[in-house]
Amino acid sequence: MQPPTKSGPRYDQFIQSEKVRVIDDEGENLGVMYTNEAIEQAAEAGLNLVEVSPNANPPVCKFLDVGKHRFEAQKKANLQRKTQKTQDIKEVKMRPNIDTHDYDVKMRNVNKFIDNGDKVKVTLRFRGREMAHQNLGMDLLNRVRDDMEETAKVEAFPRLEGRQMLMVLAPK
Repeated sequence: MQPPTKSGPRYDQFIQSEKVRVIDDEGENLGVMYTNEAIEQAAEAGLNLVEVSPNANPPVCKFLDVGKHRFEAQKKANLQRKTQKTQDIKEVKMRPNIDTHDYDVKMRNVNKFIDNGDKVKVTLRFRGREMAHQNLGMDLLNRVRDDMEETAKVEAFPRLEGRQMLMVLAPK
């Protein structure tokens, strides 16, 4: 086994074939050569010989600084993770006999959530005898849908689950 270099363990020890096609660190094709010769050339350049395409005939190997390659891959993954937007589901709860001012406050919150790019679950809770007047709840959810028509689309249309009526809105 060869001694580890500054960039960690040597990956050229895992190459099984006798001859390989070699690509240098600038991307130039050096042609087909014996594996031992390729390993020596990589060591002279202070790099590792890494098998890029093992299924090719002959296998393709490349001169690579493994530590630097790993660092750049990790950096790229972190940048992708940082820039992605997660979509939350915010919930707004109402009652069927909601007053106009309370409705306006709830709709302001729904607008704010939609503008932030979040989905909104509108929950309408029925208590006691209100279950007999489910049409009032359906009218209220249709009013919410009509008010949000320009900025949001209905992802899940109103449905009754037990004593609650649910509707999900998503940004357009």
